[in-house]
Amino acid sequence: MMCGRLNIIADPLNQWVSDALGLTFASQQQLDLHPTQSLDIVTLEEGLMHQRSATWGIKPSWSKALIINAQQETAAHKKTFAKAYKTARCIIPCSGWYEWSSGTNTTKQKYLFRHVSDRPLFMAGIQFFNESANRQVVTLTTSANQLCADYHPRMPFLLPSKWVPHWLSANDTQQSNFNDFMGGWLRVDAIAASQISNVT
Repeated sequence: MMCGRLNIIADPLNQWVSDALGLTFASQQQLDLHPTQSLDIVTLEEGLMHQRSATWGIKPSWSKALIINAQQETAAHKKTFAKAYKTARCIIPCSGWYEWSSGTNTTKQKYLFRHVSDRPLFMAGIQFFNESANRQVVTLTTSANQLCADYHPRMPFLLPSKWVPHWLSANDTQQSNFNDFMGGWLRVDAIAASQISNVT
């Protein structure tokens, strides 16, 4: 499961997100957020950005497993994701995400990926609503950049703050620029966070 853990450091994340997007953002600190847990997202409703709470992951009737992410390159054309991709986009502000990599033995190393300047990361996502009208979210992934590829072939689809409004309003006229950003100046640190013997 890639990008299956998130890191939320409330201070200074909340202030940075509030300043960058022009809303009052107040997320709870969660240093190791798991799928099925609640997370804070930003949506666009009637032209204004809002903070909303959502559960991470969906489980369609046809799926035996929880789905927590989708490929950005194909989501617009997949039956499961197409409607949400077009009409229910969101972003997930976070401080970083975790991946695991095997070393020379069976022990797996947990790595934290974050912006090199410790600024917030804006992950692109899409929203769903279950039978009880509860909000759910799936994060989007893209091909890993040079740094991340050493640990996993995929990485979250990240947006600079200035392109968040374009993403939320489903304005894909800057799609090529999104991709240029992903392969350009964005840098993240891979930091050994902990040694673990079992990953669930």
